[in-house]
Amino acid sequence: MPKEIIATASAPAAIGTYSQAVKAGNTVYMSGQIGLDPATMQMVEGFEAQTVRVFENLKAVAEAAGGSLADAVKLNIYLTDLSNFAKVNEIMAQYFQQPYPARAAVGVKELPRGAVVEADAVLVID
Repeated sequence: MPKEIIATASAPAAIGTYSQAVKAGNTVYMSGQIGLDPATMQMVEGFEAQTVRVFENLKAVAEAAGGSLADAVKLNIYLTDLSNFAKVNEIMAQYFQQPYPARAAVGVKELPRGAVVEADAVLVID
């Protein structure tokens, strides 16, 4: 099965040896997004702003792949402080409706660029 590399200027450019997303068949594997502003490549400030930016970045990549966040079947969220979990749920509700994707939330020591939240996703586009 051929794979298609997904790239968009509406999300931060890759800052390493990876693609924003890879589409194989009708499945899209999205790389982790942190709170980088795609226009400036600078981290936005504050937990809520970073979380919104993460979901906006994921949304942009999903759209570049021909889908939307409604196509997400799996979401992984990484937090440097698990006490922010309730706030993630609150913000996530602005981007996802039922039926929600499967999800994991993992506490981590640190994230790239000093980010406090990161998320990646898998989409299945019909």
